[in-house]
Amino acid sequence: MIVRGETTAQNGKRLRLHVRGAVQGVGFRPYVYGLAARYRLGGFVANDPHGVVIEVEGERMSDFVAALPLEKPPLARIDGISIQGIAAVLSDEFCIRASGQGKVSTRIVADAATCPQCLSELFDPSSRFHLYPFVNCTHCGPRFTIAEQLPYDRSATAMKRFAMCAACANDYADPTSRRFHAETIACPQCGPRLSHSAGEIAATIAAGKIVAIKGLGGYQLICDARDDSVVQCLRRRKQRDQKPFAVMVGSVDAVSEIAEANMAELALLESSPRPIVLLMSRQRLASAIAPELSRIGVMLPVAPLHHLVFHELNSSHPRTDKNWVIVVTSANPGGEPLLIDNREAEQRLGAIADLIVTHDRAIVTRVDDSVASVVAGRMRFIRRARGYVPEPVRLARSLPPVLAVGGALKSTVTVTRGNEAFVSQHIGDLDTVEGIRFFEETVRHLIATLDVEPVVIAHDLHPNMASTRFAEASSQRLIAVQHHHAHAASVMAEHGIEGSTLALVLDGFGYGSDGGNWGGEILLCEGARFQRIGHLAPLKMPGGERAAREPWRMAASVLHSLGRGEAIPRRFASRPQAGRLCALLDQSDVPVTTSAGRLFDAAAGLLGLSSVQSYEGEAALKLEARVRGSRVADDGWVIEDGVLSMHPLLDCLSADALDPTEGAELFHGTFAAACVDWIARAAQQTGLTSVTLSGGCFLNAILAEEIERGCLAVGLRPQLPCQVPPNDGGLSLGQAWIAALLLLEHQGS
Repeated sequence: MIVRGETTAQNGKRLRLHVRGAVQGVGFRPYVYGLAARYRLGGFVANDPHGVVIEVEGERMSDFVAALPLEKPPLARIDGISIQGIAAVLSDEFCIRASGQGKVSTRIVADAATCPQCLSELFDPSSRFHLYPFVNCTHCGPRFTIAEQLPYDRSATAMKRFAMCAACANDYADPTSRRFHAETIACPQCGPRLSHSAGEIAATIAAGKIVAIKGLGGYQLICDARDDSVVQCLRRRKQRDQKPFAVMVGSVDAVSEIAEANMAELALLESSPRPIVLLMSRQRLASAIAPELSRIGVMLPVAPLHHLVFHELNSSHPRTDKNWVIVVTSANPGGEPLLIDNREAEQRLGAIADLIVTHDRAIVTRVDDSVASVVAGRMRFIRRARGYVPEPVRLARSLPPVLAVGGALKSTVTVTRGNEAFVSQHIGDLDTVEGIRFFEETVRHLIATLDVEPVVIAHDLHPNMASTRFAEASSQRLIAVQHHHAHAASVMAEHGIEGSTLALVLDGFGYGSDGGNWGGEILLCEGARFQRIGHLAPLKMPGGERAAREPWRMAASVLHSLGRGEAIPRRFASRPQAGRLCALLDQSDVPVTTSAGRLFDAAAGLLGLSSVQSYEGEAALKLEARVRGSRVADDGWVIEDGVLSMHPLLDCLSADALDPTEGAELFHGTFAAACVDWIARAAQQTGLTSVTLSGGCFLNAILAEEIERGCLAVGLRPQLPCQVPPNDGGLSLGQAWIAALLLLEHQGS
């Protein structure tokens, strides 16, 4: 936070302050009002397009300026304060003025979970908010999901159709109230209403049925997480075969019953964004929750309705020996974007949910739950969405306005404005018409709310991605960025790395500069450019893209490369194509890949842990789930001319009698050690010690922790992504950084 300018008035006894950051919709103006009253100052406070403008005059202005950044509301973020002396108005009254208009340079804040004060009122019979499922204040509740535009005022949100009753209007106007100028204030007399009560929801869950509820950012499907039959039913109806479900517990005290959690993980669970946090499972819930996985996604109640449902379950349907735990998963049929419209939900979810619970407050922007984990004591994103978006990534320098459109899977888009990069919420995969429509909707909304006009669109080098086609259909200047260079650049952007650095990118698939299938690379990054100085030894992909969905094919490819092609029909006898695969692999035109993701698939296939994947990353997750302690195989890899071959390890894993757990531990330990050796040799060759680590494989906590620790042990300075995921969810940030640097280079020349 930067304070610039005078701290005492000159040429008159009045100060004008401009406060930049996340200061609209968080109770900042009421906070300033109270602070001015404390120091008996005259003046005003108002939202403006840049944040908040304040004018004060009186004897204790310097005390006011000193206190301003120290006692701010919990959701406020101050990026900078500029101060100038102006002529006195000779006023001893202080007021909140109407918002100013103009070109916007402030931002909307993220939604926040119900605060302790609102939670207390929710269950206080004497409160007018007693059992009201939309209770909120300036410290909590919806923000980004209901905001239409800036400045953030009620008239520019989904609350504009709800006229305040007398009691709410009094709270809104009362400087001593926590709801003073709370734009989302509402109560049972004047606010939104549910279609069904919390009691009906709880009764339906307790009866072993499935409920769809309208959450903060979209519809959610919920059911009893201890009832295997209803969880299996949810899988069948939603057509979600194996992909894990997240669960919600009623309080932090209930977490230890179903999962192991350290202090950092518990703190993350209780933070106001309320992400889903991956924890080691105690395997005490329905087996269909997270089949064959060691970790489970756990979250605490986010909205008042979640608290009310648990209250009803515990009071009307108590369990004597254990706590209620419910499945909470996105209501997105067939992997499409999250549903937000009431009518569409009733049409689309009727075949999935036994009860559909709507309400009459619109969701302006759909936002899924965020997913995170704690690795080596630090939070890492798996999916960045509700609670964190649209908080920007602060950059090392101001950049030209750029729109970056990401990739095809786990899509996000990024818009730069000055020294900030606004990475959108998780959009998802762009393989459906609905997904592409949501992608385009997100681009429009982000550009409109930031009030910027991008001068260039950055996109993936792959010519056939939906995001690339979107860019090409525009009339804007385009900059194509290689996939893995963008992964590396996302880390460079958030850590402010502008000089030369090495990058170890371990990923699933990316279109290479040579048109090849890349995914396990060492890059030398210099400014906006890169050189590929190392890669994994190529493996054949029999069946092309089909091999990415069927790990047994990658395992067969390994056997063939080891000269054991005759073992393929026997090892994979359940696969009808196994008998013909050896002949296919003998051909010279079989596609090859350097992908680290396909290496994980091969290992899982060889160990019999996964033959066909029902969701992306399934084989790698089941491989990781087997690991209790990693081990390193002697002479498990070979490095020649920058090419890392894991064939000695794969030879070991191909043994018929190898225990899958032992094999998984050997794979993780050996591959991590090999990567450290590989990057250390590149560092010695280039003289660089800075290393960025990115790509989807770094979602693997074991691999990420061991490679980071190994790099530190050999004197390198590794950096992992912290503010965006290492997978394709962070791709757009890297694209934006590269494109903006290229623009600056062009301007400089």
